[in-house]
Amino acid sequence: MSAIGIAVAVETRKAVASRVVPWTTGILAGGLAALTSGLLAAASAGDERVLARLGPLAEADGWALLVGTAAQILAAGGFGACGILIAWLYGREFADGTVAALFALPVRRSSIALGKLVVYLAWAAIMAIALTLMLALLGLAAGLPATDPDGAVQLLRIPLLTMLTALLAVPAGWIASLARSLLAGIAATIVLLVVAQVSAVLGVGSWVPLVAPALWAIDPESVPWPALVGVLIVPVVFGGATAITWARMQLDR
Repeated sequence: MSAIGIAVAVETRKAVASRVVPWTTGILAGGLAALTSGLLAAASAGDERVLARLGPLAEADGWALLVGTAAQILAAGGFGACGILIAWLYGREFADGTVAALFALPVRRSSIALGKLVVYLAWAAIMAIALTLMLALLGLAAGLPATDPDGAVQLLRIPLLTMLTALLAVPAGWIASLARSLLAGIAATIVLLVVAQVSAVLGVGSWVPLVAPALWAIDPESVPWPALVGVLIVPVVFGGATAITWARMQLDR
């Protein structure tokens, strides 16, 4: 088995045995289901405050309304969950005091860093599928047509939004590694989320990687495809920076 394969196997066992991963997963899935159901129910009842928050989505119906509402929640809540999880994957070694033991392992620390990233992306892929199925069941329970081809197209936005959101949270792992602090990674997640919200309010989000996926999921025509492709640069740059940070890490500083 290769060094990265060994690192992935070990990090997978750590993640499965931890409480952070299941709690993060449960809160994200449960929160998305509860908030989406609540907002849709309030919108159906004609709640003016909810309709005002939905914006253009207030005029939509069916699967478009369901997916659009879920996308708004997932864009912010999903980013927060992903940022916290990846910050924990890297920052836990410093918080638990286990980083020193990594220097005695025959596996390179850069491989360990990449192994953590692979585990994180695998979790994101599982969540992308699970959240899509959950929203599909939620729509069917709400009486939306199961044979509507447009509904399937609408739902396909959710897995792509989930993966893009996970990719955008990779910088939090680098910050946690650079600062050797779990809290620093979480703080970076909050800062990035605030920047995304401000960019959206200023109307410059179409070409800002932090905002483009959310805007696309709500209204695909408002965001050009090159802007979404640009999101892929983020994990490549910061994933590589994280691996370099771990490779150059020293115990004395």
